[in-house]
Formats: sequence, structure tokens, C-alpha cells
Amino acid sequence: MTSRTLSATYRLQFRNGVGFDDARALVPYLAELGISHFYASPVFEASPGSTHGYDVVDYNRFEPDLGGDTGFGALSDALRDAGLGLILDFVPNHMGVSPANGWWEDVLRWGSESRHAGTFDISWEAEKILIPVLGQPYGEALENGDLTVVLDIERRELRFSASGYELPVDPRTFPDIFGFLDHPQREPLIRLFAGAEPADGDDLAERLGELLEDPDFLAAMEQAVARANGDKAALHALHERQNWRLAWWRLAREKLSYRRFFEIADLIGVRQEVRRVFRESHRTIVRLAREGRLDGIRIDHVDGVADPKGYLGDLRSVLDRAGASEAVIHVEKILTGPERLRRSWNVEGTTGYEFISAVSGLYVDAAQEAAMTEAYDAFVGGEAALEAQVHKQKRYIFSHNLAGELSVLTDIALSVARLGLATRDFGPDTLQRSILEIATALPVYRTYSGIDGIPAEDIEIIDGAVAWVQAARKVEADEPVVFVGRLLKLDFEDGAAMAGALDFTRRFQQTTGAVMAKAVEDTVFYRWNRLIALNEVGGEPDHYGADVDAFHTAMQIRLEDQPEGLLALSTHDTKRGEDARARIYTISEAPDTWNEIVRFAADALAPYRVSLDDGGLSPDPATEWGFYQSLLGVLPADFDPDDGGACDDIRQRMRAFMEKAVREAKQFTSWTAPNEPYEKALLAFVDAAFEPAFLRSFWERVQPFVVAGALTSLSQTLVRLGAPGVPDIYQGTEFYDNSLVDPDNRRLVDFDARRSVLRGGEPVGAAAAHWRDGCAKARLTAVGLAARGARPGLFTVGDYVPLAVQGAAARHFVAFARSSGDDAAIVVAPRLCLSLLEGRADLTGIALGDTRVVVPPALAGRRMSDAVSGKPVTVEGAMLLAELFDGVPLAFLSTPGR
Repeated sequence: MTSRTLSATYRLQFRNGVGFDDARALVPYLAELGISHFYASPVFEASPGSTHGYDVVDYNRFEPDLGGDTGFGALSDALRDAGLGLILDFVPNHMGVSPANGWWEDVLRWGSESRHAGTFDISWEAEKILIPVLGQPYGEALENGDLTVVLDIERRELRFSASGYELPVDPRTFPDIFGFLDHPQREPLIRLFAGAEPADGDDLAERLGELLEDPDFLAAMEQAVARANGDKAALHALHERQNWRLAWWRLAREKLSYRRFFEIADLIGVRQEVRRVFRESHRTIVRLAREGRLDGIRIDHVDGVADPKGYLGDLRSVLDRAGASEAVIHVEKILTGPERLRRSWNVEGTTGYEFISAVSGLYVDAAQEAAMTEAYDAFVGGEAALEAQVHKQKRYIFSHNLAGELSVLTDIALSVARLGLATRDFGPDTLQRSILEIATALPVYRTYSGIDGIPAEDIEIIDGAVAWVQAARKVEADEPVVFVGRLLKLDFEDGAAMAGALDFTRRFQQTTGAVMAKAVEDTVFYRWNRLIALNEVGGEPDHYGADVDAFHTAMQIRLEDQPEGLLALSTHDTKRGEDARARIYTISEAPDTWNEIVRFAADALAPYRVSLDDGGLSPDPATEWGFYQSLLGVLPADFDPDDGGACDDIRQRMRAFMEKAVREAKQFTSWTAPNEPYEKALLAFVDAAFEPAFLRSFWERVQPFVVAGALTSLSQTLVRLGAPGVPDIYQGTEFYDNSLVDPDNRRLVDFDARRSVLRGGEPVGAAAAHWRDGCAKARLTAVGLAARGARPGLFTVGDYVPLAVQGAAARHFVAFARSSGDDAAIVVAPRLCLSLLEGRADLTGIALGDTRVVVPPALAGRRMSDAVSGKPVTVEGAMLLAELFDGVPLAFLSTPGR
């Protein structure tokens, strides 16, 4: 294990032109930047052509396209030589459904007799494993010749093809094709394969492979396959004998045969609760830990596994036994509202989305909410409240996109209800509605009932959801609603009923996260566009700003729950880059000004707004309001409207983003049913916005927001550097990041430019003089990481002390101290930067008057160094900000490292 203490992580996205060798070349840069741990996106083999790696097909093989074992080993060696740790992004919940997945292929081939039948979360009580990939109903596909048998010489087997999508054929049904064979081996092969068992698989493939080396046999087999493909009745009969069933893709949402990741049929749920499955899928992870090559794991979608606490406990145990007890574990877990990370999970923390939410409160002006709402409602013609939209979409997603899951849950609930005299009269419709409404009412992604019982906080959540459904009269009778609540609380004494309740609860809890994510993050957050910087993963857009005390409270909670949790501002899943979001925050301070800009833009682009035959507009008003915010966010600070190449690049990015946005919104078009007239008009509207005259005028009008956004960017960067936790820097975001949603945020990063700035050594204040190039943010990141690296424990477990700011500009600053023994640090950062700057075109020379930060006696009199200015500072009980700051209004004081 590396001895390097966790102080900062750097996330790199592999694939799309980035492999292990590219990462190895970055190691010296990351060490110089001050990173302690390299944080890698998924590195194991994924479905062919994967752009992200979350569709893993082999947990024990490094992706060959990234460099395989050799490339990974060289990267690992380089990290260890540089004293950097390695954190791997691991995906336990699901695997890719692909011919490259040997476990999945074996299940399709042998069905419930496969040794991997228990690996995946398959409903074996269903008639077949449903494969919903056909572009048309099955009968039409068969009639049109889209279904064929394929002789795969390399695999030494017969396969079934649906327009190129291939599936393995049960070897016991090969005789259906051998029957068309005109060769002496026909009868021996029929006898051999008809009585095959799963254990015979390799021998059968070897026997067929030997025969295929004979040109005469090969020719005869090719003729047999051709004859079979010409006989549609024979093809259908062969299809019906398989362990799977091909189906029209639209059937996927209605008929469930296996648990999926959200609604994605190409990602199948894995049963990590099965000991053998856990052992086989973590074999390489354990080996890396034993070899000292693994320093931490980021667990993807932990809410998807059946029992997160149990899974994380198993993971911690195997790491301990491998001699990697110091390895850190972070979980991708969305915390909503007052929800807190479960300490019983024994992990270092989350990946940090709740930190983004806490930070957003600092920079959004709550006093201006009413004015912004009025402007937005006037433009879009009024909209339902956010909560009502969320509830509506949760019902729709569960009953439509995830109808199969709802149907299975209803059947389980019915089976339990029939065991009790008081509940056996509950009908399927009533129970289904009760399940649907309780899922809708849940304020969190999931609860955590299990075989070990139910946490007290989950009982409160479930009881609250039941009470909400009853009070809203969403179900005609209260009794079925209460019964579903009992299922979720495992409130049964009868053994059979308890077994059914456990099954129901496991499936329900694995589903509600998908319902929440798809309804909120992937639907409503693309519809309700009042201030899109708040429409972030784990965000609550109707919580419009907060006071400084709320931020301090959130940081105290972080210190208590996850002092080594990651402090994210951007990830591969955020809806927009951290600096795009910072700039959009500033709109909140001047809704009237923003409304004027929107009205100007709407008038200028009115000729390109199209009235559709269905009576709608493209773009619709809410989408158009959001478009202008996105345009503000995406333009780089040093944007030149007359640079045709740069404009075209951003235009193409905005076209892709807007198409994704409206399809995710599912209001006027969607991924499954694209509305071509709407989308064509929308993209033409986007193109029109990039006409030089309009773009130049728009850019001039939004300059106050651009300047304020730059200062906000530096501020949130500084706050992250001092807050409780571990800063997680997403690739390239040490400079400005004006990215849009995935895949825009996975574009290649120009690391050469970053290296040159890092080595320049320019003070932050000096770099702020030319703030548009992003160097100031890079320099602030570097000096801040150096300060943290000198005393990492101070910034994780050290006390968090809120500091009062007084005077004329007090509302424009947040200040806090960190303290641990003789070590201490003080952070002072600006907020509500638009009104603070008062129209300035630069970031320095701000009038601060008598504004001062009040320091407790325990810190007064200490000698510290300011990482921003590089100058020594003697801490006083009340420090005037005008004297503390060296030009740019930022301060990061810390005691000398030891």
C-alpha cells in the first residue's frame, strides 16, 4: 500500500482516446499539482465500443483497448513510483448484456442449468429470458428475414442472429439444424448434442471445431444453415426451444425477466448478495489489494445492490484480509434533503453530490427568488410547482417505463396478502396503486430494510410516505396502503409472509432509486428551468439559495459523517461543468436584468421559432428559457464571437445538448419516439443563435454575469480546498470547465496547456489580472492543494469553526477556520459576486470598507501564510478584508507545515 495520506483525488475518464499509457504520462503532472490519489473511471473490459466502461463484461480482465494487463501494470508502477495512490471506479450492481460477457452467454446458452444462473437477477419464474432488441414485432421480423441462424466458426457453435444482434443457441437444440445436414456425421452429431449437459460445453465445442476443419463438413454445415434459414417454420421452432425469447424493443418496459440498471435493457443486475458471485466478481480487486496496487474503490450506484450495508461490509472484510485495511471506500450515493450517510456502512464517504448542493446555497440569492419566479412564469406561461411535477413523473416512470418492475412487485404483494385473512381481499389494482403511490411519496432514493431488520430512520420515512398517501387520498382505501407499509417494514411474524416481504422489499428498494433518478434528474430537471444551475444530481431546484449559517451546518454534518468524503464540483454525471454552473448562479442576483436579456434574445430569434402543426412551438418557452442559460454557461470566458472555428465547435456541442435535453424531458419528443418536426425546428433555432450579429450582442450583454461567474468559480474552488473532506478534481477542471452534460463533459483535455501554467508559478493575484484564461483557477488549485498536502489531517478531521463576517459587505463573504492542535487554517471567500462587483470588468479593487472577519481568541496572534498571495499574515481578532486581501478577494491562511 502507498503511504500517501488521502488529501486530493483526480478523476480521469478512460476510453474515447484515453488509455493506460496516456494516464501514465500524466502521473508527473498530477504529482506536481498536489494530487494524492489517481481516481480512474472503470478499467475492466466492457461491451465492445463502450464510451464509459460502466457496461462491464469481465470483472477480471483489464480492458484490452486501454492497454490490458501490461498497460495497467505500467500505470500502477508509475503511480507507486511517484507516491500516488490508486482509486478504481467499480460497478458491482450491473454488467453489460453483450456477446463479450461470458457469464451472460453461458446463461443464455444453458438457461437455469447454467453455473451462472444465480449470478444475475433473473426472474426464473418467467417463461423465458426476454431479449427486447427487435425493431419490429417478432412475427414481422421473422417474416421479413431479420432472424437467421449463423455458423460461428471461431466460437465453434451455432448462433441466432436478429439483424446482426447474436445470441447463443442451446447446444441441445443444434440437432434442429443438424437435421438439414447432408453428411455422414449427421446422426452421430444429433445423438451427441441431444443429450448434452452444461458440463459438456467445452467438449462439444471442441468436437464441432475439429469437424469444421474439414472443408467437406464445413461446406455441408453452411448448406444446412442456409436450408434452415429458408424454412421460417423451422427457424421459429428453433427460436421457441431456446432459454431466451426475442421480442420487440417496446416490450421491455412492460415485461420483466431480469433486473436492469434503471430502464436500460443492455445492463443486467448482478446478485452481489450471493457469496460465490461476490467472490468471482471481486477476484481481481482482491488481488490488486494484496499486491499493494489498490488504495481505494469508488462504488458505482450502491443503492442498486440488494443490501448496501452487507455488500460494503463484505468488501471491507476482503480488503482487510488482503492486507489493504487502509484502502478507502467511497460510494455513489445521492443524499436528499436532511438525509445523512449511514455511518453503519463503514465507508469514508460519498462521491460528493451533497457538497454541490450545499455550495449552491452560498451563491444563489434567496432574496431574489420571487422576482426570478415571476420572470420565469411570465415567459413560460406558468408551470405547476416542482413537487407536483416530480410526483407526476415518478408515477409515470414507474407505471410506464418500469411497468415490468411494478407488475412483479404487485404479484409478490398479492401473494403475501393472500396469506392473511385481513388482507386476502386486496385486489391487484388497489395494491398496484398503493405501491405506486408510496414510491411516489418517498422523499429519498431508497430505504434499507433487510434480513437484519430496519433502521429507525427508515421506519420514519416509510410511515411518513404512508401518511402522505392516506392524507392525499391517492388510494381509495387506507388498508392496502398500510399493508404495503408493513411489507416495507417487514412487519410479519408468519415465516412465509416474512419471506415474501423480504423479497418484495428487496425488489422495491432496488427500484425506487431508478424511479427517482429517471423522474427527477432525467426528466423534470430538463423541464423546470427557472435556474438550471440548481438542476443538478441530488439537487433541489425549489431550494433557492440559503444563508451562510446553512452552509456552516452542512459542513459540520460532513465533518461528523464523512470527514474523508469526496468534495465534488464536477463529475462525469453532473448536468453541467462547475464553472458553467458558477456563472449561472449569478443570474439569481439580477432576475430583472436577466429577463431583459431573455426578452431581447427572444425577440431577435422570433423568426426562427416555429409553430408546429400540433399547435405547439419549437422551442417551447421553458426550453427556450433554459437554452439561454445554457448558452451563457457554455461560452468560455475568453470567447471571441468573431472566431468562426470556436463558434462552430460550440454550436455543434449546443445542438447535441439541446437534442438530449428535450428528449430527456419527454414532453414534446423523446428517445423512443423522436418528434422530427419539433427537433428540426429546435436545432435550426440553435443554429440561428450562433449567427455572428446575435451572438456578439448576446455576449456583450451578459458580460457582468461572465465576470461575476469567474469570481464565483474561484470562490467555490477555494471553499472546496478548505472544507471538511477530500477535494475531487474532475479531469481538466483545474482550469475553467464550461462543459455540458455527458458526453460533452468527457471531451479530451489539453493537458499540455495545464502543465505549462502549473510550472509558471504565477501568484493567484497576478493571474487574476488576466482572469479570462483560467490560469487563476489553476494556480489557486495548485497552491491550495500544496497547503492541504502539508497537513491533510487538518482538512479532514480538524475542527470546523464558522467565522463571523461584519461590516458593509458582510453578506458577500463566507469565512471559516479549521483547527487541529497547533495546525490551523482560515478561509475567506466571496459570495453573491454580481452585486459585490457592481459592474466591474475585473476581479480586483473591490470596495470593502469596514468589512472584517472575526477570529476566535484561540487563533488570534498566530503566524500564518496566505496561499493566495504567498505572503505571511499575523492573525488578529478582527481582520479588515481590505488589508487581508492582496487584490483578488480571496484568502487561504494556514500555519506552516511540519
